[in-house]
Order: sequence, then C-alpha cells, then structure tokens
Amino acid sequence: MTGRAAIPTAGATDRAPRRAVLFDVDGTLVDAVENQRRIWAVWAVAHGRSVDAVYALALRTRPAETVAELLPADARATALDRFHLLEDTDVVSGDYRAFDGADRVLRALAPGDWALVTSNHRHRVEGRFRRLGLPLPPVIVDADATPRGKPHPHPYLAAAAALGVASADCLVVEDSPSGVEAGRAAGMTVWSVNRERPVQGAHRHFATLAEAIDAVVDWVEPRQAPTSN
Repeated sequence: MTGRAAIPTAGATDRAPRRAVLFDVDGTLVDAVENQRRIWAVWAVAHGRSVDAVYALALRTRPAETVAELLPADARATALDRFHLLEDTDVVSGDYRAFDGADRVLRALAPGDWALVTSNHRHRVEGRFRRLGLPLPPVIVDADATPRGKPHPHPYLAAAAALGVASADCLVVEDSPSGVEAGRAAGMTVWSVNRERPVQGAHRHFATLAEAIDAVVDWVEPRQAPTSN
C-alpha cells in the first residue's frame, strides 16, 4: 500500500480523554483463535506448506507478510486472495463467540475512550462485532492502517494519536506476546488476559477478560476514595 498518511499528532480529535484503552481483538475480545488456526491449516495444505510452521508464523505477522515470507512473488497475490476468501466466509458463517465480559467492558467505556487495534482487516472486525452484538468504536486501527504490524509499536501509536491521547496515558489489553511487545514498545501500560499465565512483559495479568472489567474501567476513570469528615 502506497501513499500512507502520516500518523496524526495528539489532539487531532475534538475530544481528548485523559486516558484511553486500546483493545486487541482476536483472542482478547473475540474468541476466534481456533477459526484462525483452521483457516491457516486449510491454506497451508492448499499451498503445500507445514500447518504448524504456517500458523506459528501467522501468530507473529499480518496475513500479507505471512504469505510474502512463505511464497515466491508470483504466487503471493492469488494465495493472499485465497486466505481473504476463507476469512470472509468465516465472518459470515463461522462458529465464534465474544469472550465473557467483552460486551460489558466495552459498553462501560465512553466511545471516545477506547479503540480497537488489530492485525485483521476492518471489515471483518466490523462484521464479527455486528454479528456478536458488540459495540464498535470510532477508531479502529487495522492491517491496512499502518505500515508495520505488531510487535512493532506503530499500530498502538496510531490509535493513541487518533484518539488524541498521549502514549503514557493508554492502557493496552492483549492476549499475545507480539501484542504485549508492541504495547510496551509504544510506552504504554499493558495488561494480558485470557491466559492461565501472564504474557511476558505485561504489567498486570488477568486469567479472563471478565476478571479485568472493573480494573479497566477504574484505570480510565479512577474512583475517588471516600473522604472522612
């Protein structure tokens, strides 16, 4: 993709919340990990590649980068189209769900206080969220929005700039090592969720997203301790 616009500077929006939450999508808000594994398995078999090796690479890179690393230049466009078709079909008819707590935490935050930062494409995120009845924010940073994907900090920096919030005032909620690395590299507070053990580098960990709801909401708007007379 050429002619990318520069990341806007902080204050580019009319409303500049004091703090903001930046959510990863797959594995954090939407439980579609097995879908991703299945899609990449079908793709790998079709292209004569190791299923495990392809999926391990896909966990660290965006689809276009995954395909570029695995196939010669003249085969990439068709192969990427095949992957996109599998993904688009899954959005409409796949079996996936929102993690417990996803709807509650998103609706507990003001629309301008949170964003989605994903390695997927915006139309798929919107399709899944609508199907699951989840609210959508004004800011979604997807695979096409930035020149570098996670673990590079660029996606999270772009989301912070779009919201008009300083990096130090952003909380990243992630489930993956590459996402945690990206948030840390952006100078943000990073919490990991939906894993038995903390992701290395996360500042705080919750075994489930539902367990993190109160802490996330309180992070954006800390509650005042009662004063004694």
